[in-house]
Amino acid sequence: MIVSIKSILGHTTPVESTVTVQGWLRSRRSSKGGFSFLHIHDGSCFGTVQAIADGVLPNYDDIIETNTGCSVTVTGTLVASQGKGQDREIQANEVIIHGLVEDPETYPISKKRHTFEYLRSVAHLRPRTNTFGAISRIRHALSAEVHGYVDRHDFCWVNTPIITASDCEGAGELFRVSTLDVVNQPKTGYEDDFFGKEAFLTVSGQLNLEAYCLAMSKVYTFGPTFRAENSNTSRHLAEFWMVEPEIAFADLEDNANLAESLLKHCLDAVMNRCSDDLTFFNDRVDSTVLDRLETVITQPFERMTYSEAVRILEQSGRSFEFPIAWGKDLQSEHERFLAEDHVG
Repeated sequence: MIVSIKSILGHTTPVESTVTVQGWLRSRRSSKGGFSFLHIHDGSCFGTVQAIADGVLPNYDDIIETNTGCSVTVTGTLVASQGKGQDREIQANEVIIHGLVEDPETYPISKKRHTFEYLRSVAHLRPRTNTFGAISRIRHALSAEVHGYVDRHDFCWVNTPIITASDCEGAGELFRVSTLDVVNQPKTGYEDDFFGKEAFLTVSGQLNLEAYCLAMSKVYTFGPTFRAENSNTSRHLAEFWMVEPEIAFADLEDNANLAESLLKHCLDAVMNRCSDDLTFFNDRVDSTVLDRLETVITQPFERMTYSEAVRILEQSGRSFEFPIAWGKDLQSEHERFLAEDHVG
């Protein structure tokens, strides 16, 4: 039977069963004793499974020509392993090679570490890297947990329009959607456009949700939103996915309770579902990832009124780039001081 590597490493597939795995080689190492070790990855989890191909296999001469990136189907017996870092492996009785890498020396995704800038130039292969695979699995798990949480709490998912004539938030720049010639627009304006009026990519589904909320009590949308601010910072994206809930007969306390509960649930679930992926990021990208996530999950959220926040900032003795006074918007530096220095 065809099984995922996730089911093998997760011990849901029993030892001594006949299994078939399909994936791509991370590496191949051949022994002088007449057998080869194939490390296969299928994207179902972070890890790989080792398959041992014996030299008696009829296509063994082809097997020893495989290398990183080759696509294979391996069938064999799942057995306990004495090897370091693994407790099970496949004794292969058939290895089907679907695609060879013609020149392993020029294969764009080698075993060495690559920069994100380089990976942008090989978009068709970058999902095979550890980083992009881990990101994809974590995003999937987060999305699944968001939908599961709100469904269990009786929210109804509303698919709000991506193309809209409404500027929901009334601030910032929008992406215009038009069939008109940008340079030679007709004098009649948008009357000749596809929708007969100006249309944009949505910045939020909130206006649609508010109408549905007053009919269905608890609704949410989860989809792409777009902002045309030309700001190259971590706080601005041209396209991002946003979770937006709306609850009838709710107050600010209800909203804060929902936000805290949803966030804690999703992070806890992802730490359980994607532990290997998060450990990889903790080891290779940011050594504080796991600790920070654990803190968010276990510690109660600090809540304060706007007036309390302004008073704390005014009494902090800190010199801010943007002076603070009651009535002014809180800037990023103010939020960082409150979260990192005051609350800690």
